[in-house]
Amino acid sequence: MGTLKHKWIISIAVMLGTMMEIIDASIVNVALPDMMGNLGATLDEITWMVTGYILANVIIIPLSGWLGARFGRKRYFLFSLALFTGASFFCGFIQNLHFLIFARILQGIGGGALIPTSQAILMETFPLEEQGTATSIFGLGMMVGPTLGPTLGGWIVDNYSWPWIFYINIPFGIVDFLLVLFFIEDPPYLKPTSSRVDYVGFILLAVGLGCLQTVLEKGERENWFESNFIAWLSLLAALALPLFIWWELKTDHPVINLRVLANRFFCIGTIFSTIIGFGLYGSNVLISVYFQNLLGYSSWDAGKVVFYAASTIALMMPLSGKLVNKVSPRYMVGVGVLFFALAIYRMSHFTLETGHAEVFWTQVIRGLGLGLSFVPLNVISLRTLDKKDIPAASGIYNLMRQLGGSFGIAILVTVLTRREAVHRANLIQYVSLLNPLTVQRLNTLEQGLLARGEDFVSAKIGALKLLDHTVNTQAMMLSFIDAFWLIVFLTLLSLPLLLLFKKNGP
Repeated sequence: MGTLKHKWIISIAVMLGTMMEIIDASIVNVALPDMMGNLGATLDEITWMVTGYILANVIIIPLSGWLGARFGRKRYFLFSLALFTGASFFCGFIQNLHFLIFARILQGIGGGALIPTSQAILMETFPLEEQGTATSIFGLGMMVGPTLGPTLGGWIVDNYSWPWIFYINIPFGIVDFLLVLFFIEDPPYLKPTSSRVDYVGFILLAVGLGCLQTVLEKGERENWFESNFIAWLSLLAALALPLFIWWELKTDHPVINLRVLANRFFCIGTIFSTIIGFGLYGSNVLISVYFQNLLGYSSWDAGKVVFYAASTIALMMPLSGKLVNKVSPRYMVGVGVLFFALAIYRMSHFTLETGHAEVFWTQVIRGLGLGLSFVPLNVISLRTLDKKDIPAASGIYNLMRQLGGSFGIAILVTVLTRREAVHRANLIQYVSLLNPLTVQRLNTLEQGLLARGEDFVSAKIGALKLLDHTVNTQAMMLSFIDAFWLIVFLTLLSLPLLLLFKKNGP
């Protein structure tokens, strides 16, 4: 790997690649309405652009260690950067939906290698006593990226046009390519190999993860298992993934070395990573939808709310990197998880009248929790592994965080939809002309509309519509509370896992 005197240049190179990949996973979401109008696509058609990117991502992430070992890590990293940057250009240039989806898949293939490869490079570039610093650098890209994406996307769409959410990658991709080309080298033990290719494992992994991710992305829209499409994909995933695990543990040349999970610290850390992915990506989606749909924020304003947490994470990462060598990592993870749970708990008490100050401080607490827990969790998970196992372990670790986020988004969106219907049915029971409070509310609304110049019939109809809107808003508000409580519950449920770490552990 590059000499120690180049370690900060190397850290910039890998963090830049990580941030580009993470930002691109979410930056397009705010541009979907503009893209639908420009390309003449339906919502179901345009979301395949998002699904295609994530599908390619989740398949490549765990394979990146094997691909780097087979073709040379530096060579593979450069190829991935070039593919990601080139595909970014075509994503902005192409005005045909089907070719755009194909370009996004190529972008996902290129981007999928950047995260685990970057993490492995950093862990090898910095000495053991500076692993916390290395992880904090990597964490800046990992944790700030998901929150920066919607903010940056909203600003670009509001001020320019949607192709620029892809073009913005090009100069950064070129700079990153040059940094990797001149300053990063493969370690002596990691040279290109020509070992037998595990085609069976590769096919089982691609089928299993591809089907699972599609189910998570499309399940709610297709009404889950009432759709034959979702049911068949679920069955394929349920068959392929267990077969993949069995095969990889049996074969002499696995495409992914699952045996690294025998390391207790890595196994527990991976479980934590999955839960953090659930909470991070899930809460980002909830916050964006909450502030736009309930409070009427623009995509840019909603992005700024999420950015409060991102700014706090950015400030916390260097501090966490210093603390991890002085304070037990498991204590830092525990405190960080509690801060995160506290922030989500505060959000469960938000109302339509919640002030800006409360929103700000809640997001600061959320960022504090994420920033405090990410670095020590990575250190616990990877520090006890042999260097030769880190590439495979990094792929598994990042895959599980990605899948945790996919499960979080799918489950929480389903909770919002289903619980909103339940709460509306409960609330509507109290909306009756036999209820004096309902009659009083309708009279007040009618008088307000009459005062604005509406005729009697229009005022009657308008009052009923306004009352129905109020019921819908309250039902949606209650469904958000349910979703926030689910995140709190799962987050706190993870705390006992800390007891499984030895006191004399890392």
